[in-house]
Amino acid sequence: MLTKRIIPCLDIKNGRTVKGINFVDLKDAGDPVALAKKYAQTGADELVFLDISATLEGRKTLIDMVLQVAKEVNIPFTVGGGVSSVEDVDLLLQSGADKVAVNSAAIKRPELIKELSDKFGSQCVVVAIDAKQIKGEWKVHLAGGTIPTDLDLFTWAKTLERLGAGEILFTSMDHDGTKNGFANTALARLSSELHIPIIASGGAGTTAHFVDTFQKGLADAALAASVFHFETIDILELKKELQQNNIPIRLS
Repeated sequence: MLTKRIIPCLDIKNGRTVKGINFVDLKDAGDPVALAKKYAQTGADELVFLDISATLEGRKTLIDMVLQVAKEVNIPFTVGGGVSSVEDVDLLLQSGADKVAVNSAAIKRPELIKELSDKFGSQCVVVAIDAKQIKGEWKVHLAGGTIPTDLDLFTWAKTLERLGAGEILFTSMDHDGTKNGFANTALARLSSELHIPIIASGGAGTTAHFVDTFQKGLADAALAASVFHFETIDILELKKELQQNNIPIRLS
């Protein structure tokens, strides 16, 4: 059985790590390079680095920071924010990223995912989906969750898998930053309908929430930010609890 992964997420704005609730009210959470180094040393399985305002501000991800972070970590590292072309991905991978996350650009031009998968391999193509429930239906949002679309979460995820996405990073905007647990019903449906890994994001508040998202949400990985940045949850202790609940996890 494949081990489950614990992934701290570094949301970057103006060169700093930030964290908000429901995608707003951002607070400073520290230096991204220092945080990345700490997580790599304290048991994180992977890192995700998202330049959250790059798309809104119409610019590319901060390459210098990617280079610095990559220099400090020895675990797989996903980078996203403003990624919209094969050239963007090529530069990020050359700068040290192991995978690249695409979000808004995939909605605007879905064939980009096939182009990336064909050129670099699906294993390094992560597609991030930000969605929230509107009248009982999960609707995809773009540009950092600021623009709603008519896309259905599950239909869109299956389209992305068909185009060559290697993983789906699903963030529930309704759960983001609330610390009330992950969107396990939606995650379980994604996991059952798709054949690629699903990363759960949005809502982590306790170690029990991670247990639930692996057991009930059937997630392949769980991503969180503030509980790690502000040291509410220790990654090693979390992993020990997961192991005690018979969830396969890497402890070394």
